[in-house]
Amino acid sequence: MGKDQQADDDFFLPDFCGGRMVLGVVLISELVAVVLTLARPNDQGFLTELAQISMFVQWLGLSGAAVLCFSRSWLSRMTMPVAVSLAFLLLLINTAALSELTFWIGSRFQDRGVTQTLFPREHWPFLVRNLGISAIVSALVLRYFFVTHAWRKNVQAEARARIRALQARIRPHFLFNSMNTIASLTRSNPSQAEEAVEDLADLFRATLKDADTNLRIKEELELSRIYQRIEQLRLGDRLHVDWQVNDLPMRALVPGLTLQPLLENAIYHGIEPSQTGGTVTVRGGQRGDQLWIEVSNPVSITGDHSERQGNQLALANIRERFALAFGPDGDVQVEQRPDHFQVTLRFPFQE
Repeated sequence: MGKDQQADDDFFLPDFCGGRMVLGVVLISELVAVVLTLARPNDQGFLTELAQISMFVQWLGLSGAAVLCFSRSWLSRMTMPVAVSLAFLLLLINTAALSELTFWIGSRFQDRGVTQTLFPREHWPFLVRNLGISAIVSALVLRYFFVTHAWRKNVQAEARARIRALQARIRPHFLFNSMNTIASLTRSNPSQAEEAVEDLADLFRATLKDADTNLRIKEELELSRIYQRIEQLRLGDRLHVDWQVNDLPMRALVPGLTLQPLLENAIYHGIEPSQTGGTVTVRGGQRGDQLWIEVSNPVSITGDHSERQGNQLALANIRERFALAFGPDGDVQVEQRPDHFQVTLRFPFQE
């Protein structure tokens, strides 16, 4: 079931069962009807001819959408060339069936003396013309969906590649400082040094995970606290972290390594440059079906914060993660003041 669902989600044809696609089919069908009406000489008047053609084209478009809707799961299990060919063939079969039904209804009405202007009079010209127009429109539409799907996959692949490069990046100064701290603890406090090595290994293990992996907020908070413990060994009483996250649903999903880079930036740019240190505040909660997390830190006025750059890389990482995971529903906001820096994450509640 998992493989079938993944193949269905990664298929080049969109979901024609959705309301947006149905509306799109209606609009495109009407546009085709207008073009056909303008291209045909008629004696009935433009609006009358448009109404008749629109009626047939709308039925043709909606029935074709229904065929693709119900066959999408089946087609998604085929190879790409086979799926495209079968989708094209299904649309032509649908056109032929609807054309035959229309002509049959028209012949029955004509026998009863109903007006002949509403239905076609000639069988084969009507069928062949419809199949030709359907073949051209279907080929163009399928080609559009295929090219759009390929373009979207390329964009996502490039974004994931950038995210993996960013995710694999741990500041060298953090690694060197951590190793120096562990080395100093091996003699004075071996058990604490052992715990620090385990924490560092856990943090690196999380960093090397797939960039697409989502974690529960509980797991993300645990990774961030691991990072805090490592930095606490080096900074001591200069570092304080105020965790106000009890209102967050711990089972909700968030892209992995989202909170830890923000905590790292807050410590590196806000706490480390200050001789007296400070407090990093991590707050979070839920408003309806939206979650929010804030990470704020003081900005050292006398320190070398102005010479330290690097926030943009971590924020670009998180923005790309949120764009892939949540689309327009994910948001990353930055508030910067002379003595205060805050990053706010907003994203939908997903389990």
